[in-house]
Amino acid sequence: MESVSFKTNMKCAGCIEKVTPELNDLAGKDHWKVDLQNPNKTLTISSENIRVKEIMFAVEKAGFTLEKI
Repeated sequence: MESVSFKTNMKCAGCIEKVTPELNDLAGKDHWKVDLQNPNKTLTISSENIRVKEIMFAVEKAGFTLEKI
């Protein structure tokens, strides 16, 4: 299993709700989380065969920015 993290501009549970369907489809339910307490609002994905470009596209399409860290 691999893990990748992104700095995001998500600010609340509503933001997370917007990306939940896409992230569940791409990474799998329970294989990702957003830490809103972290100053970087970090999205961490832990899964097999993470498709970084597809994840970035889906999150950006939902209106959020991502920066791989």
